[in-house]
Amino acid sequence: MIPDRKEPLDPVRTAIVVIDTQDGIFNAQAEATRPYFYRSARDVAIPNIVRLLAAGRAAGAEIVYTVIASLTRDGRDRSLDYKQTGFHFAPGSPETHVIAELAPGPDDMVLPKTSSSLFNSTNFEYLVRNIGLDTIVVTGFLTDQCIDHTVRDGADRGFRMICPVDACTTDTPERHAHALSAFKGYCRQASTDELLRELAAPRRRSDG
Repeated sequence: MIPDRKEPLDPVRTAIVVIDTQDGIFNAQAEATRPYFYRSARDVAIPNIVRLLAAGRAAGAEIVYTVIASLTRDGRDRSLDYKQTGFHFAPGSPETHVIAELAPGPDDMVLPKTSSSLFNSTNFEYLVRNIGLDTIVVTGFLTDQCIDHTVRDGADRGFRMICPVDACTTDTPERHAHALSAFKGYCRQASTDELLRELAAPRRRSDG
């Protein structure tokens, strides 16, 4: 039977993914040059991700982070797109660290990536299939880039994709709204509050 897209979350089958919430993206320079992104991240997206992570950990969901980080010092392993745009954070550099507000737990996975979709430059799919997960909640930066690409790729790979619309952001409200409209056919879109209620709800387990 095909599951309904609006079926409530089952935490033990779910990964909450936090995309590129790192010091190289969210920083004082962004506050000066990308004011809408900085404010919406600080005031809306990051606080909602904090709440989702707390609820997800309490309910037993898997927490996975991605950070943009090359595997080589000179970035020769980057995607062509990242090379053409000059997008490069060296491995282990301060820019690759997850921001303090969203610091990973001791047993969370942190995957370096060099492409928009985490499916293309990490072993994320291999890991979550090993764990037995089929539902992916995608949060972080940016709605119209890495969030969009990851949602579409995950849907094509047979995962149930969920985007909490107030736990991600981009450079303008128009870009955020246009991206959500463009990829809504590939995922369930929900508010953080809606997902928090589902994560806190008692589960009825089958014996089979």
